[in-house]
Amino acid sequence: MAPTAPDKLVIALSSRALFDLEASHEVFEQQGREAYCRYQIEHENDVLEPGVAFALARKLLGLNEDSRQRVEVILLSRNSADTGLRVFNSINHHELDITRAAFTSGGSPYRYVAPFGAQLFLSADPDDVRAALDAGYAAATIVPSRRRTSGDPGALKIAFDGDAVLFSDDAERIFKEQGLAAFARSEVSAANEPLSGGPFKGFLEALCRIQAEFGQHDCPIRTALVTSRSAPAHERVIRTLRAWNIRIDEALFLGGMAKGEFLRAFGADIFFDDQQTHVGAAAEHVAAGHVPHGVANE
Repeated sequence: MAPTAPDKLVIALSSRALFDLEASHEVFEQQGREAYCRYQIEHENDVLEPGVAFALARKLLGLNEDSRQRVEVILLSRNSADTGLRVFNSINHHELDITRAAFTSGGSPYRYVAPFGAQLFLSADPDDVRAALDAGYAAATIVPSRRRTSGDPGALKIAFDGDAVLFSDDAERIFKEQGLAAFARSEVSAANEPLSGGPFKGFLEALCRIQAEFGQHDCPIRTALVTSRSAPAHERVIRTLRAWNIRIDEALFLGGMAKGEFLRAFGADIFFDDQQTHVGAAAEHVAAGHVPHGVANE
């Protein structure tokens, strides 16, 4: 197999993000490792149902349909090779083009994010996600969601919060420590100063590189910024994205309104936010990932 191309978008998923492994995970939690291993081997020919990130993975892999491999999905799993056989059998059943994997037998798999060249790591394990973020990689904890499959068979739609996700948490830190009025004054005075990049800046840049291969009207990817900011704090965000030369298809400045209904209207395949309350509410409508980064998670 050819090595991973340097300009390819590489996404690393844990097995619990890709498939519904809650029943077997419950065996592990209640009965221990040996019982879990027996359970997985006994059920290795039972196909796993899609998990929260399954629809995202399918749409990402669908970007390769015109014979160019723009995206690769890697499996990073705490399973052993033995227990991981059920996962690969399910991958084959669902006809997902996933061929590379690391099975770590209980060890944290985030160590293999860099060797595989992944720009994003999605896992159901918060500790693995925090370790990946601390090491400088974009990562999010997939949370349980009512939505397991995408309601939109068309474009891949990914939505991001702004501060502490696409951007640094510098502005959010002022809001948390000094209040809304001080935050608004600070953002107005710094409107022409681009914000520093957050953990998901590189992932968005990679999406933009794929978007640049298509015309605006036939692009298979749409992105959205869904932020609690409102005017006048909008200007610095717009100027930051312009300074980065990054394309955002839709920008929603909600001024503190709940994000869930807006994300459903956008048709997001996944939404990334640093605040657990926002992620939990969003998960009622769309797949969501918690980014445990910045002042809100200290």
